[in-house]
Parts: sequence; C-alpha cells; structure tokens
Amino acid sequence: MRINSKLIKVAVTALAVSYSGLATAQLNIFACEPEYAALAKELAPGAEIYSATTAMQDPHQVQARPSLIAKMRQADIAVCAGADLEVGWLPMLQMKSSNAKVRSTDQGLFFAAEQVETIDQLTSVDRSMGDVHAKGNPHLHFSPERMLQVAKSLTEKLIATDPGSKSQYEAALNDFSQRWSAAIPVWESKALPLKGKKVIAYHSSFKYLFDWVGMEQVADLEPKPGLPPSSSHLASLLTRAEAGDIMGIIVASYQDERGANWLGDRASLPVQVLPMSVGGNDQSQDLFSLYDSVLDLLLSIKAG
Repeated sequence: MRINSKLIKVAVTALAVSYSGLATAQLNIFACEPEYAALAKELAPGAEIYSATTAMQDPHQVQARPSLIAKMRQADIAVCAGADLEVGWLPMLQMKSSNAKVRSTDQGLFFAAEQVETIDQLTSVDRSMGDVHAKGNPHLHFSPERMLQVAKSLTEKLIATDPGSKSQYEAALNDFSQRWSAAIPVWESKALPLKGKKVIAYHSSFKYLFDWVGMEQVADLEPKPGLPPSSSHLASLLTRAEAGDIMGIIVASYQDERGANWLGDRASLPVQVLPMSVGGNDQSQDLFSLYDSVLDLLLSIKAG
C-alpha cells in the first residue's frame, strides 16, 4: 500500500496546530487583581483566567479562602501587582496550595511591579508610617506606559511557560500593543483639561493616574496610610479645602465614602467614586474602558 506523504504532512501540521491551541486553552492563570486578569485575557485569550479579587475589594486585605487555595493549586502562572500589595495573603495561598509552579518568580510567579520602575519608593519603613510600601506604589495599572512594559514582560512569561503557543502569544501582544499605543494619545488629549487640577483623595490609589495627566493630590483622607479618617484629620482637611483651589474629593470603588462625604458636604466639594479596576462600575469592562471611564468621571467633576 502506498503512503501519501503529502496527506501525512497535512495531518501532522493540523495536529500540531490543534495541540498548540489546546495548550493555550489549558493554561491556568491566577490573577491577584482584576486589572491583571484583564491584561492576561488580552495576551492569552484562550487561557483559563481567574481573578482572586474584584474592584470592589481592598486588594491589601484578602482572606485565603478555600476557593482561592483551590484555584491557586491549579495555576500554571500567578500574575500579581507586587510591591508587597499582596504580602498579607499571597504567601498563605502559596503555602496552602502547595503549588511549586507559582512559588517563585523563577517559575510561574509574576509581579508587575518588578517589570517597571515604581514611584514613591522608600529606603526604610517602620510601623509608625502606616500601611506604606517600601518597594513603591503598587497601583501602577493607571500608568499606560508601564502597563505596556508589563504586557511585554508577561508575554515572555507566558511563552516560557507554554512555548508551544509562542506565535499566538506574540500575535496577541502585537495586537494589544498597537491598540494600546493608539489609545494613549487619545486619552492624553481628552485629559488636557485636568492638567494642574488639585484633589483630595483616599490613599495613594490613583497616584499614577494623577501623575500621568498632570493632576495633584494635595491631601489624603487617611491620616496615615491604612488608617480611617479621624475627626481631627477631617477638620484639618476642611481648613485646607477653604483655600478654594480643590476640584473635588476622589474615592476608589472599594473605599469607605463616609469621611469623603462629610468633608464634601462641609466644604461644598463634589465627591467622585472612581473604579479602582476593571469591573469597578458598569462602564469598566476591560482595561480600555476602565481608562475611558476614569477620565470621563474626572472630567465630569471639572465640568460641574
């Protein structure tokens, strides 16, 4: 019986393509925050992606629930903000899941903050300073240029973990990079009216955003990072607001609004809740719409 070599070659090629697609689909990605689940979806659309938190949760404070342990046990890659944002709960998940794949950055563990230069790094930290991060501000997902670098580094991690799907990951990165790079000047043009505006905000959640668009956070609703607003601190903020140069008060989607509302009522300042991440409001369904929503909400304060 004669063997058709061309048919065999076609069959082998089809099998390779099928296996490559299957490998991508079977890749399990554990994201610590929804912004990195969204980025992973852009770069590995065929993967199984799970976010440990939502935009309505404080990413500093997460319980190592059995469901999270089970998800981490299945993970091939864990993608987290880093800079000690998850230091209170990620090590517990790693220990209880007993998954060697995501125990070290030499393997499947990925920290976004280690791929870029963070802002507000500290040479020394002690408890009197409150909930601060010596490795810098971890909320870097509101810096579009940094996120582009994170996307490139994460793609390298995906390829190292799943080399059979290299071409798919490279194509996804190229597509995301083109769309993201095209969106940045549009966002910057939209944000021009915000340049020089001053706000009071909760924590340093939006510091990268403010730096990017040229806004200034002149005061923090927290007396110290991690501490709720006290009556004496709010009184001092009221005195600061009387200068008349504050555009508004900013709160993230997971933060308590009571102190902001107290100050806003007495200082006659608008209080605006911004989505901290993807899913923080109905408009923020991916990274692109998250940026659009945040800028639109800030511009609505100015217009008001």
